[in-house]
Amino acid sequence: MKKKFVQYFTSKKLKPLASEVLTNYLVQTKEPPWTSYFVRYADVRNDQRSMSHFNWPVGSSNYHVLRTGCFPYIKYHCSKRPYENLDFDDKFFKAIKILNLGVPTMMYGLIATQLIRHSETVKTTNGDVTIFFLLLEDKRSQF
Repeated sequence: MKKKFVQYFTSKKLKPLASEVLTNYLVQTKEPPWTSYFVRYADVRNDQRSMSHFNWPVGSSNYHVLRTGCFPYIKYHCSKRPYENLDFDDKFFKAIKILNLGVPTMMYGLIATQLIRHSETVKTTNGDVTIFFLLLEDKRSQF
């Protein structure tokens, strides 16, 4: 059991960057107005560690991304919006996570394992990655 748990997080397979999954998914879905998905920590290299609220340019769009670790996932919520300085927001969200010791986000991740109802595949340079949704999204819906 312990060996399997360690292998889950230390696989020798070269994993894609979480940022590549984010970019490729937004491109693959033709830059939707918004999206909200989970990706498993075990499936990506977490190159966006410590980023909580940030701008992410993709194609002709800019997204405001809310990102948090919620074991066993990383949760992304992306909204297409004009570029803004999000430094204060980012620091604010980091402070909240530190103050509450990450307990609410961990609980959210564990509960999400039971609530996820949809998945999609994202193509990356290091193979396909499955991302997960609580519900099937309408890719053109504004809300």
